[in-house]
Amino acid sequence: MSSSSIEEIIRRAIEEGEFDDLPGKGKPLQLDLNPHEDADWRAAYQILKSGGFTLPWIESLRQIETSLKQSRHKLRRVWNWSQADQDNKLDSRFIENEWTRAVSIFRGEIAAINKQIRTYNLEVPNDRFQMQLINSECEIKQISRSTDN
Repeated sequence: MSSSSIEEIIRRAIEEGEFDDLPGKGKPLQLDLNPHEDADWRAAYQILKSGGFTLPWIESLRQIETSLKQSRHKLRRVWNWSQADQDNKLDSRFIENEWTRAVSIFRGEIAAINKQIRTYNLEVPNDRFQMQLINSECEIKQISRSTDN
């Protein structure tokens, strides 16, 4: 059956009022149910969700994302300070040392985050949920090229 014939069938049904008295008409769709989840586990997932809990690997992902965001923010803050403070006549060696220290701390934080990512990648139920490791040098270059935030 082609898509045009399916569209024609749906159009005729709409014109004939076939969809007028459907249950839940005018109410929001219930999108809480995942059609791909195992029906046997659905009740367990709902209990976890209503209790404010989530699957362990999803919580790990949130922690990784939060840690990465915080690390980027801290390094970006030092970069912005080092660029803005050059006009304030602070010792350039002091500024350079602070930047070097911040980069060193950032590299350590990224190494720890990459360790979390490796563990996370072993926890996820499917390869499509896996994360790539973070390249600290690319992150540093990107931040040091930016001039805002």
